[in-house]
Amino acid sequence: MSSTHRGIGGSRLGRGVLAGHAWLVFVFLYAPIALLVVFSFSASNDATSWGGFTFAWYRDLVDNQPVKDAIGVSLRVAAISTLVSVVLGTLAALALERFRFRGRRVFDALLSLPIIIPDVTMAVMMLLFFSSAFDAVDAVFGVELSKGVSTIVVSHVAFNISFVSVVVRARLSGMDASLEEAARDLYASRWQTFRHVTLPQIAPGVAGGALLALTLSLDDVVITQFVAGAGSTTLPVYVFGLVRRGISPLINAVSVVMLVGSVVPVFGSLLLRNRRSGTIRHQPDRQL
Repeated sequence: MSSTHRGIGGSRLGRGVLAGHAWLVFVFLYAPIALLVVFSFSASNDATSWGGFTFAWYRDLVDNQPVKDAIGVSLRVAAISTLVSVVLGTLAALALERFRFRGRRVFDALLSLPIIIPDVTMAVMMLLFFSSAFDAVDAVFGVELSKGVSTIVVSHVAFNISFVSVVVRARLSGMDASLEEAARDLYASRWQTFRHVTLPQIAPGVAGGALLALTLSLDDVVITQFVAGAGSTTLPVYVFGLVRRGISPLINAVSVVMLVGSVVPVFGSLLLRNRRSGTIRHQPDRQL
């Protein structure tokens, strides 16, 4: 056999091995999700056995007031924490990428800590912070504070700022700084430069950071469980409590709802980006 035939056969074999490996990875990642969705429609009381098709568990989910309360808390916390995190994370990214100031390296290192440290450590830190702050407020002002939705929001903002900042900084680092300099040379103020030049350029990064912060807030269990109070149970914490009492088909239905809530924003963002890129690609050239 000639070297050419051996090369063609080897390349085909290599492509086959890579394709098989890719399918194994896909099965490993997505088979549990597919099983979760399938068994959420099972009529059996056993969450791991098929007993016929039914929507009963989703009807129970709609009629379950604790679940609806947990979904409401999760959405409220995610919306507020994402909005605050996007604003503060974008400002932090701009400060680190566009300005030089004393303590910049320390600030950069501290901003990266929530990404590096374990969730349990972050949860204990937030718990100690709120306990000390509440004791100080009670001692000085005589006002007794307690954990609730506000403490969850502050905790989610504390770790979401870092993730938003990383995404926005990646976008800023690839942006041509001469565009901002040209705007300043044309007597634009800092606000005008940011609004008309910088923000449109980094908008995809800001949107990506917002989606990441929203997903992390909706999925967080460890930190939320440490800082939540009475009447402020989020949906992931509620599901974790159900699992501790035993797996039921209702957990499958709730998990599917959480999955859809996490995936829909991502697919929406991808669809919007593809449509925008297609519009730009097919836009006719304008004659000067």
